Amino acid sequence: MKAWDIYKRLLRYAKPYAGVFAIGVCGMLLFAATDASLAYLVKVFVNGAFISKHPEILWMVPGGVIVLFTLRGIGDYVSNYFPGWVGRQVIKGLRRDVFSHYLRLPTAYLDTQQSGHLLSKLTYNIELVADAATNASISLIRDSVTIAFLIAYLFYLNWRLAIFCLAAGPLIGWLMQITNRSFRRYSARIQSSMGDITRVAKEAIDAHRLIKIFNAEQHQMMRFEQVNEHNRASNMKLSRARAISNPVVQLLASTALAAVLYVAIRQVFAHGMQFDDFLAFLTAAMLVPAPLRRLVQISGPLQQGIAAGQSVFELMDHPAENTGGERALARARGEIEFQNVSFDYGVDKGDVLIDVSFIVRPGETVALVGRSGSGKTTLVSLVPRFYDVTQGRVLLDGVDVREYRLADLRSQVSLVSQDVVLFNDTIRNNIAFNATSKTDAEVESAARSANVMEFVSQQPLGLATPLTDRGQNLSGGQRQRISIARALLKDSPILVLDEATAALDNESERRVQQELALLMRGRTTLVIAHRLSTVEGADRIIVLDKGRIVQSGSHRELLARGGLYATLHGMQFSE
Repeated sequence: MKAWDIYKRLLRYAKPYAGVFAIGVCGMLLFAATDASLAYLVKVFVNGAFISKHPEILWMVPGGVIVLFTLRGIGDYVSNYFPGWVGRQVIKGLRRDVFSHYLRLPTAYLDTQQSGHLLSKLTYNIELVADAATNASISLIRDSVTIAFLIAYLFYLNWRLAIFCLAAGPLIGWLMQITNRSFRRYSARIQSSMGDITRVAKEAIDAHRLIKIFNAEQHQMMRFEQVNEHNRASNMKLSRARAISNPVVQLLASTALAAVLYVAIRQVFAHGMQFDDFLAFLTAAMLVPAPLRRLVQISGPLQQGIAAGQSVFELMDHPAENTGGERALARARGEIEFQNVSFDYGVDKGDVLIDVSFIVRPGETVALVGRSGSGKTTLVSLVPRFYDVTQGRVLLDGVDVREYRLADLRSQVSLVSQDVVLFNDTIRNNIAFNATSKTDAEVESAARSANVMEFVSQQPLGLATPLTDRGQNLSGGQRQRISIARALLKDSPILVLDEATAALDNESERRVQQELALLMRGRTTLVIAHRLSTVEGADRIIVLDKGRIVQSGSHRELLARGGLYATLHGMQFSE
């Protein structure tokens, strides 16, 4: 993406606040005008005090200084506050859109991304974009206008000398173009390294128990030090480019200024230039390097912001998950059919499912078993369209799931998995997750049915008890009960149980199985299980191996028949 294209997209976020930004621009113009006015004030002072010797100069110049710097202060405040306000609005809008896009990205895409890099784009990269949208634009406009006013005054005083002043302009512009390329390249590397820092830190925080039990603190410190050093080195390359560019530009500007002073002094000696004009010209020329230096310095943050904007917009340009077909679905009967279904995650990874066909009748419980990697989780993920089939069809009530509106389709499915997801919110809100139409009585009824009230009643705040990060202040069984209560409250016709009791001890598993039996009643249920004792009561067991169905039948039929199921069952029984 070209720099200007990125900046135009940023400007779209600022467009609704153009009026507020215009106030800031007025402040910039006022601030810029004071520099040229200062050079004029020097001319008036020298002329009135040393040449014409007007008495009124005694109060005019001091009063002018006070007025000038008061206006300068007002211009400085307005030119910083109002664009800054617009900048925070841009950040808010951009963060909102990026987060919204995260929620709508396909599961297949999110599975390939590192969460640390996604978080870094949402936080660090967008802050850099803010610098490009506000701080850089303030300096770009204010300092450019200041230089323009000063140069215009120089032309007014002596156009020949002013042209001589501009001789170094093309060389300075060429140098800034080269440095901008370097700034943008190094900035992209810094943003990538910040994503690595976020990733490693997040992994360490999430896995703190594992790190402690393996005494792996030093190992994690070494991993963090690697990415931290890479970030430092990248920042130093950017700092070196910035540090070199500024003195070089200043040297060019000072060389041009020295040449101008030489010519100007010769003109004064030859009486070709008045002394007050000379001092005014000198003051204006001496004021040019400061805003020029700020322009050079701001090119770094500007290019950082553009590089950050590129990474953010590339993410936002990734196609979002489609909304499905046009067919509405209020409540399904619950019949699921897989017709010659094949699926792969990519040509290089091979087929995960191969020609899978079977029907699940409404209210039937079907268990999917097999070795790890046989395709069980992938198969059930095709029902709510986390993924779409490569070949074949998945039907719900005789209709291809791709014909249903995606929101309607997913409202038919509840999920209870081994990895229970709880949010930093109250127990009540975790049960009533997005179920805004449910009453408090319905939430409490679901909590009682899932035996959540058994441990909630011991809490002073009851269902209003807040949970810590991912519900770590609860036991595994308690977290799973909240997950079951959430599924009960949703009351969908299809239920997916993905290793729902695998992480529980025997006592917790026995109690959770009772609650799951209540949840499964009257629902079409797909059960994924490694522990075969938990699926003996299923209406039918389907055995997968290397993506194919190799056996199907009840628990007794499969044991009597022998084969893979009997082998797996015998191994677990002997254990």
